[in-house]
Amino acid sequence: MYFNEQTIILLNGNFVKAEESKTDLYSQTLHYGYGVFEGIRAYDTINGVRIFKAKEHYERLKKSCELINIPFNYSVEEIIEQTYKLLEINNFKDAYIRPLIFCSPNMSLTKPTGVSLMICAWEWGAYLGDNLLNLCISSYCRPHPRSTKIEAKVCGHYVNSILATSEAKFKGFDEALLLDSDGFLAEGPGSNLFFEKNEKLHTPKRGNILPGITRSTVFELCGNLGIQIEEGSYLTEDLLKADSAFLCGTAAEIVGINSVAYKTFPLNWEKSLGKKLQTEYKNLVLEKD
Repeated sequence: MYFNEQTIILLNGNFVKAEESKTDLYSQTLHYGYGVFEGIRAYDTINGVRIFKAKEHYERLKKSCELINIPFNYSVEEIIEQTYKLLEINNFKDAYIRPLIFCSPNMSLTKPTGVSLMICAWEWGAYLGDNLLNLCISSYCRPHPRSTKIEAKVCGHYVNSILATSEAKFKGFDEALLLDSDGFLAEGPGSNLFFEKNEKLHTPKRGNILPGITRSTVFELCGNLGIQIEEGSYLTEDLLKADSAFLCGTAAEIVGINSVAYKTFPLNWEKSLGKKLQTEYKNLVLEKD
């Protein structure tokens, strides 16, 4: 699904075939989830292939490493250049890009002495599909901000996401919605939440969420469009009383929500602020006027 015999990846500065690449079975990343990654999209725009907000993503990769004491000895500018070359070699135009920094062998619970950088890519559609979603409130909560570095995109954090999504799918929902440890709305397993009430947007505040780059883009678009937006601490009841809602993330892009816990939103998606932002976002990443 993600590679074939012709697929090339970037591993420690070298372009190698994916099926011939190797890693160490004693890596801290494999044993403890001690590594960081990014999810980035490239689009076939009217001006050619463009990686959307490449600098922001690789700067966050660097920041994630700093937050959890993983060495980052790479130039962001050089990584971006190598990523474009990787897309060219594989002849990818619309692609999902996955950079991963993984640690050297170390069975102790100490910071690593060395790391590797792998970047792969594959052609991928909308992660959550194109239809409106039906969500459940997960029985799993987001990790407490004092238990880890919530704002870092750490490999091990996504066990929480896998458990939440798997539970939702098992119950017949499209996706999960997690609360924080205090019972306030947090986010989806791999996306941020926005909801509309009286022509104004609301979203959970920073602190218990991964503040996504797509989330920041929604804020930018709202500023351009004159849409009011407020961050705060919200309960499930606040969401259930909303007019409409959507999730956003690099993989998901912007996708509307039909219902949460079987409660359907009353506002037609086509008339919602979310739909307007979905259109504006697509125009932005494709570099359309």
